[in-house]
Amino acid sequence: MPFELEILVRLLLAVLLGGFIGYEREHTNRPAGFRTHILVCAGAALVMATSEYLVRRYSISAVDPARLGAQVISGIGFLGAGTIIRDGVNVRGLTTAASLWAVSCVGIAVGCGFYLGAVIATVFIYLTLIILKKAERRFSKRGRRRTFIVEFGNAGGQVGPVSELLEKYGVEIRNIQFSKGKDDSRAIRLFVRLPEGTAVGKILEDLRWIEGVTKAYEE
Repeated sequence: MPFELEILVRLLLAVLLGGFIGYEREHTNRPAGFRTHILVCAGAALVMATSEYLVRRYSISAVDPARLGAQVISGIGFLGAGTIIRDGVNVRGLTTAASLWAVSCVGIAVGCGFYLGAVIATVFIYLTLIILKKAERRFSKRGRRRTFIVEFGNAGGQVGPVSELLEKYGVEIRNIQFSKGKDDSRAIRLFVRLPEGTAVGKILEDLRWIEGVTKAYEE
């Protein structure tokens, strides 16, 4: 296969594999999604293809083909750092940052012609993001960690009564997020840890009885 056609195949495969991973991130509304992962993977593949081109042109004794790829692996950190967000006591975006780094490695593999390794790694990355995410949620529930959503109208002051009710049940509030619902309604997302044997249904029922609360449910 001519070198030019080989480069076209490599870049196209990098776009497909990067988009495959990026679609999952985009689907979950992460900071770096479909296009970002495609650009990272295709860029990394181009870097390795460029390394091979330099070797072909100037001979192996004059050029280190791994040098540019090494710079991709270490340099992708600036983009990953941009996806990490500190939200109260929680840190979000670490998985997306890791997926960007992994996708850059996939691009490097594609760029140097290691197609089998790139495809296998892409499958493993995707399964990690999809299947293990579900398993993580299941383990989280077994560990008595929950996320409650409480919606209420325009009137403020519901946070106090909600906190008092949860404290009554011995529920530990780890974090609170505020958001805006439909029709100018407001909502709070509560990340909590429940005591042993706590009845979730009873807590949600009591939350709905608080004045001004329209909905209360578990995410």
